[in-house]
Amino acid sequence: MRIMEAEARRPGDINDPDCPTRRLIDRVGDKWSVLVILRLFERTHRFSELRTAIGGVTPKVLTHTLRALERDGLVERHVYAEVPPRVEYRLTGLGHSIVAPLAALRDWAEEHIPQVVQARERYDAAHAKGPEGE
Repeated sequence: MRIMEAEARRPGDINDPDCPTRRLIDRVGDKWSVLVILRLFERTHRFSELRTAIGGVTPKVLTHTLRALERDGLVERHVYAEVPPRVEYRLTGLGHSIVAPLAALRDWAEEHIPQVVQARERYDAAHAKGPEGE
């Protein structure tokens, strides 16, 4: 109840630990959640298909990510009563509603990555340590 009261009192106050924005960034701000959501937006996936499509994610990390997204109501896990068992993952309505903001972030990154890379290179060159660690 405390979280709901905090949201009602101070919506959007990013200094409040219970701020909805901070709580959502905790979910989608990790390395894999955005990639999973954007892949599931394309279509329903089985675990192995999703892992292959994303690439570089371990089964343990993908399982953790899917469970967290399911817990937050963004992803639905469907188990078919078949032998062998078949499990598929898809976005919920709530999951679909977050795709546009995440796609905008993806588009921004694709447009601006050259500038980010240049800024990193300038920073690294300016802050390179000498042979004595200075």
